Amino acid sequence: MKKIRTMIKFIFDVLFPPYCLGCKKEGSWRWLCDDCFSTIEILEYQYCPFCKIRLRTFERRCQLHSKKNLNGLYFATSYENLLVKNLIQKFKYPPFLKELSPSLASLIIAHFILLGKEKISKIFSNSVFIPVPLFKSREKWRGFNQAEKIAKILSEFFKVPLLENNLIKIKKTQPQVELSKEKREGNIKEAFIIKNENLIKGKKIFLIDDVFTTGSTMEECARILKKAGTKEVFGITVARE
Repeated sequence: MKKIRTMIKFIFDVLFPPYCLGCKKEGSWRWLCDDCFSTIEILEYQYCPFCKIRLRTFERRCQLHSKKNLNGLYFATSYENLLVKNLIQKFKYPPFLKELSPSLASLIIAHFILLGKEKISKIFSNSVFIPVPLFKSREKWRGFNQAEKIAKILSEFFKVPLLENNLIKIKKTQPQVELSKEKREGNIKEAFIIKNENLIKGKKIFLIDDVFTTGSTMEECARILKKAGTKEVFGITVARE
């Protein structure tokens, strides 16, 4: 079976040579070359998840949003970057390039490296990664959960346990991107459940996703997780609008 997969990959690469979505140059990479990767601005600071206020080292949210369930957010870059937006859209919408997950995860890894090794160790102490789940029909349509693809790479790199299929989406919702900020909270309300509370009690949870927009989805996930006994909940995304 492994030989067959290798042969199929070889034929695919001959017929459809790997190229960079940024510069369109062919090469041994797939979809993002090193030169284009280096042009993406990686952020080295944190900002309040719910506004654009830059935080001090010890802060996680601004005072105005201190009562939110989501404790903080780590994101690698801006969604306003046209290359980043193109990568993410090709990843989660047709043609569904799931092979982009290493490149997108690498942006997040670069962000944490900029924070410093000691800070990384402190950040991920007694923590668990959980990908933001999709409703089963949405995942079937896409063929994969894009958050799960990124989370698996981050889990392996940072040596943080990955907990899948415990935070479950039970409600079919309208895609958040199609809704106004005001309607997103109602759309996602009561859309998630926890299967086994014992697996998350007292833990620090990092919710993994591709893009952070208004924060309605992560905030609702954080609410459910804290209700089930989670200590703290943070978000990690490739980009933020």
